[in-house]
This record gives sequence, structure tokens and C-alpha cells, in this order.
Amino acid sequence: MTSIGIIGSGFGALAVAIELQRAGHTDLRLWERSDSIGGVWRDNTYPGAACDVPSPLYSFSFEANPDWASRYAGQEQILAYIRSTADKYGITPLVQTGTEVVAAHYDQASTTWTVRFADDTEQTVDILVTAVGQLSQPVLPRIPGVDTFEGISFHSARWDHDVDLTGQRVAVVGTGASAIQFIPHLAEQAGEVVVFQRTPSYILPKPDQAFGHHYRRVLRHLPGALRSERGAWWTFGEQFSRGLDDDSRVGKVIRTVALKHLQHKIKDPVLRAKLTPDYPVGCKRILFANTYYPAVAQPHVHLVSEAITEVTPTGVVAADGTVHEVDVIIYATGFDAQEFLESIDITGVGGQKLAAQWADGARAYLGIYVPRFPNLLVTYGPNTNLGGGSIIFMLEAQARHMRQAIDRLRSGSYRTVEVTAEAEEAYDRDIQGQLGHSVWAHCDSWYRHASGRITSNWPGSTHPYAQRTKVLEPDAFEWA
Repeated sequence: MTSIGIIGSGFGALAVAIELQRAGHTDLRLWERSDSIGGVWRDNTYPGAACDVPSPLYSFSFEANPDWASRYAGQEQILAYIRSTADKYGITPLVQTGTEVVAAHYDQASTTWTVRFADDTEQTVDILVTAVGQLSQPVLPRIPGVDTFEGISFHSARWDHDVDLTGQRVAVVGTGASAIQFIPHLAEQAGEVVVFQRTPSYILPKPDQAFGHHYRRVLRHLPGALRSERGAWWTFGEQFSRGLDDDSRVGKVIRTVALKHLQHKIKDPVLRAKLTPDYPVGCKRILFANTYYPAVAQPHVHLVSEAITEVTPTGVVAADGTVHEVDVIIYATGFDAQEFLESIDITGVGGQKLAAQWADGARAYLGIYVPRFPNLLVTYGPNTNLGGGSIIFMLEAQARHMRQAIDRLRSGSYRTVEVTAEAEEAYDRDIQGQLGHSVWAHCDSWYRHASGRITSNWPGSTHPYAQRTKVLEPDAFEWA
């Protein structure tokens, strides 16, 4: 029996575990460093945390949910969905919580992976699946004096709910997807909010609405309605993704709508100028919000567009020399999205370190398979993130392809599967060639590695990826 270890317990891990279990692979174990399952939806508990993909699409295709409270579910409801799905499909008992993976070593003689944990214990498996995602390691900015601040500070992904922000002077560093969700809530509590913006974002109105009892009852009793709703949002997401290519008409529409939204919400021309992007739409993540612009327009909220030069024991210094004295600093500075799996010391054939192989930017065949690392499968890996659509759709496609590879291992009495260097290189040339014609090639963002490679995103909509991963191509691999 093939033993399979999965690192993580979020959407990606569940997609793989459920797919494999349904195919008869029962020797599964999931390792979760926290004390409960849920991934990023367990960790991100900041006020207003919610998904910016409609809930009917941001869910598993095989586990439609008629009971979403609103079109864009909040963190608590998404986490409840993850956990109820894990329970329903028998995955919860397979999760070993409080088990942080720190290293994994491939042994050529035994063709197994030895996985080491933070407590120095080890387990051995035949197949190793990493499902830690691209957005799991919060990152603090490299600003002089960050460690000298004498007040309270924390990252938004590790929100300190014990801190009473009522009447406090609060600095927010960053204006990305998390910040635009929690700043409106913060503005209701804090006495003063200073928002440090490095780059303005294109922000679209969020077509959110509460789902009433009657609406949910219809979905509950008419499965076809659930499928139709999901299909409609999937189609919208596919068209939205078309706006992320050079000279796209869809992109021009998105830009027009975003700027009209800004003009409608912000009347002050000075503030509006600070909030107006000067780069192609989609080059950085497009955001959705209805309450962010009204929040930053309030008199006790100050938007600072100058760079931060220093953090002092009592505040933050901007490039124009202004010292902003604050009581609390909240870093909404995102995640270490480019250092794929860097937190785990992974060693493949001949002592090859994955970190060294990916020094100039992570790359993998289909975003899943890496040469010189047999029986290692990566979910939500390089070039599988999206600018539009639902990552859950991608995760399911990856899980199905992994299941085909593992099925072939078992049915063919093979012990190892490893993508060939030629297949990986040809795939990478194709993907990077397509990405060269995308908006992501025109500016720096967390989608790009320091080397210049676009390592995070898939070039286009989700359907081509699903088609590309639909059928396993055995010749792309070495089977032994």
C-alpha cells in the first residue's frame, strides 16, 4: 500500500486528500503545524476578513453549499465550510495537528521520503505532497527601526484580538487585499488612523449581498440552481481573466469601472490623485471593496503616499520628514509569496536542495512536478496562482492529475514518478512565453521573483489549465 503524506490542512490539502481517498488510497496522513485545520482561513482573522471570489465558486465543485450567508462569505463561514467538508469526507481524523514539518529528505535506496518535524521526530512516506500554498508566511517590511517600536505591533495575518484599539493612534503599513477589508472597521474604533500606501490599487465595487432564507431554501431544494449559479460565476471569472492580457478590451472596461468607482467615492481631488494607479490594470492584484474609499475619506484617517524611511520607538517617519506618532502599528504587508517552500528544507536526488534549484525563481511542470525530486507533488505551486477566477478550481484540477500519477504508480507496480527535465523545460518556456504578453510583465509585484521571472501566476483563465491537466501524459515522466 502506498503511503502518502500531505503537508497542510487548507483547501489544497483537502482537495488532494479527498481525491485520493475516493480513488481508494487510504494510507493518508496530513501534517498541520497549528492546533486545528483550516490554512489561511484559520490564520487570517482580522476584522472584515472575507473572500473576494463569490462563494458559489470559492468552494469545492463536489461540495456545493446552499447555506452561504452572503455572496462573498466571511472568514468564519469559510473556515466552517473547510472543517465541515473535512468531517464529511473523513479527512479530519487523518490530520496530525501541532506537527510542523521542517525538513524532508528523499532516500534513493528505499525510494521514500523521510519527513522531520519541529520536535525532531520523523515519519517516512512513499509520496510527499506539499500543500502549504503561496500565501502562508507573513512578511514584515525591511524598514530601519522596525524592531525598535515600543508600542504594540503585529501583522494583519496574526491579528492580536487582545489589543483594544478604541481611541488609539494606529498606523497601517500597506493597502493591499487585507488592508482594504480591515481599515473600514479600524476607522470605526481608532481615534486616528494613518495609512501608509506604497502603491494605489485598482479597486472595483464589490457586488455583495446577503442571501435570505427564501433564496437559500431554493438552492437547497434545486441542485440545478446551485450548479447554474456556480457556472455563471465561473464564466464571469474566465472573462475577467481576459482583462489581464496586453491591449485587452476587457482590461479597458475594468480600468474604466475602477476609476469611475474612485471618482464616485472620493470627491477630494488631492486624495483622489493619491489613490489613482499609474500602471496597467491587473499588473498588481485588482481589489474589490465598497467601504474602503469612504473610510480613507474620513477626517481622522490620513493617507500617506510618501515612502516610510524609518520606524522609531514612538512612530513612523515618512520620506518627506514628517514624524507620525502612533500607539499601534499594523503591518498589512502580505506574504513571502516568492520563496516557495523555503520554510522546509527539502532535499532530492543526490542531495539536491529544492531551495538551491529554485534560487532564480520556482518552476515546476504543471506547477506540480519538479525534476530531481521523485514522488514529490506540489499543490498551489509555481505559476498556478490566478489574477481572476477561483483557486479552488485550480486545486481540484491539480488533485485529479496527482491522483492519475499515483494510480499509475500503483497499477504499474512502479515505485517512483519523476518529471523529465526536458518536459519541465518545454513547459516552462511555453508558460513564460505567454506570461511575457501579460500585464504582469510590466511592473514589479509579489507575482514576480527578484530575478524577473513571473513565478506565481498562471497565464490566463482556468479552463486551459484544467484541459492541460485533464489527462496524464506518461511520456513526460520517468517511471521506475
